[in-house]
Amino acid sequence: MTRRMILSKEEMEEVVMKRCWLARYWGLAVQYGIYPDISMSKHEYWSSLAPLPFEYVTSAGQRAKNGSDNSGSNGSEDVDKLVHDLTVTAGEGNVETMLSVDKGLQELAFLKVEDAVLFALAQHRRSNVSEPVDPGLLPDIKSSGDEKFTEAFDLRKEEEEDVLFKQAWLIYFWRRAKNHNVEEDIAEERLQMWIDRHGQQPTSHDAVDVEQGLHELRKLGIEQLLWELSRHKVNIAKDEEVNIAKGDLSDGEDLT
Repeated sequence: MTRRMILSKEEMEEVVMKRCWLARYWGLAVQYGIYPDISMSKHEYWSSLAPLPFEYVTSAGQRAKNGSDNSGSNGSEDVDKLVHDLTVTAGEGNVETMLSVDKGLQELAFLKVEDAVLFALAQHRRSNVSEPVDPGLLPDIKSSGDEKFTEAFDLRKEEEEDVLFKQAWLIYFWRRAKNHNVEEDIAEERLQMWIDRHGQQPTSHDAVDVEQGLHELRKLGIEQLLWELSRHKVNIAKDEEVNIAKGDLSDGEDLT
C-alpha cells in the first residue's frame, strides 16, 4: 500500500485559496443566473469548504503585500488557525485535495463561468435588468484592450470587489514567485506594481488590468511552477528524513 503524499502548509493554503476562487465564482454564477441547473450545487459544495472566499483571499493578499506569504516558519499563528479552520472539514491535506481543486478550476474555465460573470457585471452596470447569461454567446471580453483608450469610469460595488479580489490573488502569487525565485527577471516588478495598484480606488482601467494580469500569470504557469518547486522541496526533505532514519537504524545495529 503506497503512502499518500501529504501537502505542506504552504500547499494547503494554496488549496484554500483555490477553493475560495471556486466558491466565489460559483456563488456569482448563482446570483446572475449562470448555469442555473448546476451552479447552486457547485456553490454549496465549494462554499462549505471556503465559506468566506472574499475575506480570505483579500487577507492573504494583505499579508503578501506586507511581506509574508506564509511559506516558512514565519507564518503567524492566526494564519495557521485560519488555514486549519478552513481545511479541517476536508480531512487530511493530501495531493488528491490539490487535484480536486485543480479539476474544479478546469471545469470553471471550460464552462467560461468567469467570463460570464464579467459579462453579467458589465450588463448590470448598464442596466438593473436581471437576465440570465448564456456563456456560449459571450463576446471575447478579455482579449481586447480598447477600454484602456477610453476615459476611466467608476465601478459598481460588485465590480470593485471583483477587482480587489483579483488584485489580492495576483499579489499573493507574485509574492510567492519572488520569494521562491520563480520568474526572477519580472517577479519583483510585478509584485510591486500590484501592491501599488491595490491601495487605489478601482476604476474600469483596473478591471481591464487585472484580467490581463491573470492572463499573464496563467500564461507563464506561475502556479504550476510554484507547485513543482514545492513538491521538489518536500521530496528532498522526505529523502533526508529517510536517510537519517536509515543512519539511526544502522547505528543501532552496530551497537548490537
